[in-house]
Amino acid sequence: MRARWFVAVMTVAATLASGCGGSTGDQQGGGDAPTIALFLPESKTTRYEAFDRPLFEAKVKALCAGCKVLYANADQDAAKQQQQVEAALAQGADVLVLDAVDASAVASLVNQAKQKKVPVIAYDRLISGISYEYYVSFDNVRVGEMQGQALLDALNKAGTAASGQIVMLNGAPTDPSSADYKNGAHKVLDGKVKIGREYDTPDWSPDKAQQEMEQAITALGRDNIVGVLSANDGMAGGAIAAMKRAGYTALPPITGQDAELAAVQRILTGEQYMTIYLDIRTEAEQSAELAVALGRGEKPSAPTKVNNGTADIPTFLLSPTAVTADKIKDTIVKDGFYKAADICTAGPVAQACAKVGIQ
Repeated sequence: MRARWFVAVMTVAATLASGCGGSTGDQQGGGDAPTIALFLPESKTTRYEAFDRPLFEAKVKALCAGCKVLYANADQDAAKQQQQVEAALAQGADVLVLDAVDASAVASLVNQAKQKKVPVIAYDRLISGISYEYYVSFDNVRVGEMQGQALLDALNKAGTAASGQIVMLNGAPTDPSSADYKNGAHKVLDGKVKIGREYDTPDWSPDKAQQEMEQAITALGRDNIVGVLSANDGMAGGAIAAMKRAGYTALPPITGQDAELAAVQRILTGEQYMTIYLDIRTEAEQSAELAVALGRGEKPSAPTKVNNGTADIPTFLLSPTAVTADKIKDTIVKDGFYKAADICTAGPVAQACAKVGIQ
């Protein structure tokens, strides 16, 4: 089985390698064209395949035409990701950019890279238990605070903060970012609203979030739920499906994150209250710049450090943006994250776009 995985990953890596000509950087710091391996955790969340991967690969190519990018997606399988990383190291990757499926359990993989003198960048999720070169992500506690504050503002505006209960749908327990989002939200919400049910959702799965929301509706009663704190847009979609199925005529405010296209459309039509817009372009491009620099034997300075329980990791933390319907035009559309034509497709969405001046 292990041999078959190795061959499969080698085939995928060779197929997906980008760039041409020049040295492939067989040794650490091996010239101007290193081999960079990018590992993403899953594909259920739209951002990874639609944005993170292509933006990262494009930036590497722009900085280093001869660089090779090996790419693999673990499909939320930690064992599969381990095989992918080991295969890339065996192939001679000069730099690893790793968004871990289980960030608390990959220290052994980072250690394998260390033994080969291959630097590691923790991408989006903070790897714990070992030191490494860089961490690039967003201010995750701030994300949770923004979600909590947006929900609280909506409840106060509706006059329902003290009259009902909210449901919290947190992210995967294997993702340390989930704990940060949850902590940030609790900082804002605790003592101000009653949390009727709270779930840590395996795999960030929209289907599992739908099941959790169905359980909450059954336990609390449809009319007693006044808001939903969802840690991302995919799970928000699952929660909305559960509420529609339960017969809600008017949906309570629900939060999200990632500015997925379907979520942006839901915000415009009033089904979802807000999302957290992450400038994934900056995250991916910053990581690509660091990877190319590390592959060339350079080590740029970082603006801050984050302690991962073992070491202070040089860190680039990016700022999130809370987006409601009235802010989509001046953030998501203005930045070119989506074109107006992508969002304002037809019917109610097109009408909603016209109301907020998106055209």
